[in-house]
Amino acid sequence: MIPSSRLFPTPVLSLLLWALWILLQNGFSIGHAILGAFLATVIPLATYRFWNRQPDIQRPGKLLRYMVIVAWDILLANIEVAKLILGPQRKLKPAFIEVPLDLVGDFPITILASTITLTPGTVSANVSEDRRHLLLHCLRVEDEKALIQEIKTRYEAPLKEIFQC
Repeated sequence: MIPSSRLFPTPVLSLLLWALWILLQNGFSIGHAILGAFLATVIPLATYRFWNRQPDIQRPGKLLRYMVIVAWDILLANIEVAKLILGPQRKLKPAFIEVPLDLVGDFPITILASTITLTPGTVSANVSEDRRHLLLHCLRVEDEKALIQEIKTRYEAPLKEIFQC
């Protein structure tokens, strides 16, 4: 059943669909804009009941701050990985580590795993079936406990605030 209070169950998706429709046309016309707006309204309304419910972003300001931190960490990690790869091999200390998760919900865990994978030098390898542990492969592990604590405070804690989970 369509929620009576919302014509747009996913307004961002509707906006993106409309913009994509406009961009896929060879030129702009009012007819294409109206047809795109119609499709951007009808498609989410027709398909939203098939989607898994994802948690809403409760703190958008924290999300923006999180994105800036991740971008900065990616930049720094690129420099660090370049130094490791171009330097002596003995500096590499690859290892698999298991990070216990306090996050709940598939979407926040996916965001955390993606953040870790986007940061050069680390890859999310697996999420346990009970969603309580995240297996990572790291290019250089000096102190496993410190690395786990850094991930939990730098990435997991803000995600818990953003999604209130």
